Amino acid sequence: MTTSAPASPQLRRFIIVVDRLVVFIAQHWLFIVNVFLFIFAGLPVLAPILMHYGLTAPADLIYRGYSLTCHQLSERTYFFFGTKPVYTVTELETLLNVHGEDPLYWRGFIGNAELGYKMAWCERDHAIYFALMLAGIGFAFVRNTLKPLNWRWYLLFITPMAIDGTWQLFTSPIVILPFLPIHESDWLLRTITGVLFGIGSVWLIYPYVQDAMRDAYTDARDQLQRALAREAEAQQTRIAQGK
Repeated sequence: MTTSAPASPQLRRFIIVVDRLVVFIAQHWLFIVNVFLFIFAGLPVLAPILMHYGLTAPADLIYRGYSLTCHQLSERTYFFFGTKPVYTVTELETLLNVHGEDPLYWRGFIGNAELGYKMAWCERDHAIYFALMLAGIGFAFVRNTLKPLNWRWYLLFITPMAIDGTWQLFTSPIVILPFLPIHESDWLLRTITGVLFGIGSVWLIYPYVQDAMRDAYTDARDQLQRALAREAEAQQTRIAQGK
């Protein structure tokens, strides 16, 4: 019968570092997620502020980055520093004296000094991620008592957005299903449906994550204690051997 060779000092130290990292993540997962959401939801708001103050290079990076996550259509996006916070396509065409443009033209239109500058994502995305962030902050106060939302109730939170978004997707601005009446949502409906989706998602998912992270923390903490004990024994052995 063979026995495995004892772990090297480098491997033991590596295991301890990994165990510490797992303990930290399991203990502070909610804080980590909320900080990420704060940054992720804040950058699209920062983009028009940067544009307004002439910092176009960093603003352009934000617009380009978030173009991978959102359609960025101007008629579905909040504007800062302009005459209005939201515009319809008709209003934009009139104010800019352009007509009959390709619908995707408004994806690339960032804004100007008169109309203001748009956020780097649409009103619905803004509502979803800020709701996720705020609900995540609220979850910190009830994380040990809140039960997961029943999936049937969750359907009530996501159905309004599913109907509004899907109907709009297939009929506006590009008519894909012409047999459906054209539906163009507005800022209020996009905001309400996005907030419902964000809150419902936190209520459904976070309690399960909390339970899983609690178990992961216990296991990782115990493993870390064992690793530290083995490292202490190894150090005592080296001292006794005069190494």
